[in-house]
Amino acid sequence: MSEAILSVSGLKKSYGKLNVLKDINCEIAQGEVVCVIGPSGSGKSTLLRCLNMLELPDGGRIELNGNEVFGHGKPKDLDVLRREVGMVFQSFNLFPHMSARENVTIAQTRVRGRSKQEADARSVEQLEKVGLAEKIDEFPDRLSGGQQQRVALARALAMDPEVMLFDEVTSALDPELVKGVLDVMRGLADGGMTMVVVTHEMNFAREVADRVIFMDQGFIVEQGKPDAVLGNPQEDRTKQFLGLVLSR
Repeated sequence: MSEAILSVSGLKKSYGKLNVLKDINCEIAQGEVVCVIGPSGSGKSTLLRCLNMLELPDGGRIELNGNEVFGHGKPKDLDVLRREVGMVFQSFNLFPHMSARENVTIAQTRVRGRSKQEADARSVEQLEKVGLAEKIDEFPDRLSGGQQQRVALARALAMDPEVMLFDEVTSALDPELVKGVLDVMRGLADGGMTMVVVTHEMNFAREVADRVIFMDQGFIVEQGKPDAVLGNPQEDRTKQFLGLVLSR
């Protein structure tokens, strides 16, 4: 496997007396797809938000390409981190007064420093890639939830990140819209994008992930190949969780 592009050691995060992340250690290799599963409140989303410093960890260390971006209680090189680590959320977070094209363009000009013309061309390219060629100039209120989520995907991808983080990106969608978003993500995985995906979609994790991490109560309880973790879990807590989820 390739060397780690993202390394996490001893990561901790609390909200008051609630310890959400407790000594998280993991490495994500270049081109690896890691699916993070677990019950609500296990720390999955907080882990993602700490990885790109939307939440400031209380302790531990995060490295991106061997360079420390968080350590000794302080973030470093936040601009680099935000450029190289893209994130797509459960909520679409689109600007309602901007078209799909404008939503994808704005961060490129402000963060990547691209010219309006260059950013616009990149926006069109990415919107076409996620299947929205005919919706480029539509505003969010004229798009379905699945289409809005694909605009959010295009917006993140247009920044040319090295790592993509996905936080329950299909959980707010109607069931018939989920497939379109997951298909785009499958295409990214096939293209070699490094991805960390918090998901309840067990079939997606089984088919697409190189590795599955099961979290509970702020710890990584178990991790390994999808067939091993999902098909033959070793830990009782993993067995209990999957017994409930897979029986639905």
